[in-house]
Amino acid sequence: VYSLARGLIPCIVSSSPRPLAKQTHNANMSWDSYLDNLVAQSKDSLSAEHVDKCCIVGLDGGAKWTTDGHGKAFKVSATEAATIAKAFKSKDFTAFMTSGIHAEGQKYQFLREEEKKTVLAKKKGLGAITLQASKTAIVIAHCPEGSQQGNCNKAVNVIAEYLEGMNM
Repeated sequence: VYSLARGLIPCIVSSSPRPLAKQTHNANMSWDSYLDNLVAQSKDSLSAEHVDKCCIVGLDGGAKWTTDGHGKAFKVSATEAATIAKAFKSKDFTAFMTSGIHAEGQKYQFLREEEKKTVLAKKKGLGAITLQASKTAIVIAHCPEGSQQGNCNKAVNVIAEYLEGMNM
C-alpha cells in the first residue's frame, strides 16, 4: 500500500506507512539515518527485521555515503564499492554474472538483474544481497540466511525510490 503523505515514505511490507525520519540534504548531513529507515522498512507483520546490514554508495565512483560506524553498516571496501558503482553506472552486469558480486570480502552468486537498476545475489549459508540504483546512489542491503529476501528487496526499493523522488 502506498501513501505519499508528507514525512512518510511508502511501506510495502505492511498495510500502513512507516515514517521516514525528516532528512535535511546538505553537505554536513549524516546519511546513516537512511540505514535505520531501511532496516525498519524490512520488518514483517511480526516486527522481525529482514535486513541485518546495509549501506549507500555513490553511483559515480562508489564513494560511501554512509559510515562504517553505524551499528547496521554493510562495510563494503572502497574497491568493492567502486566495482559495484562501475557496473551500475554502465548498466552492464556481465562482470557480476561471470565473477559474482564481492561485498565485505565475500563473493555472492549473481541471481538476476531487473530493469537495469536492481541486482539480486546470494551466498549459501550467509544470506543474500539486494542492490538498487537511484539517480545518484546505490542502496545495498544484506538479508541474513533464513530471512525473507523479498522483505529486503522491498526495503531497498523504498529507500532507492525515495532518493529518486528527491532527484538523487
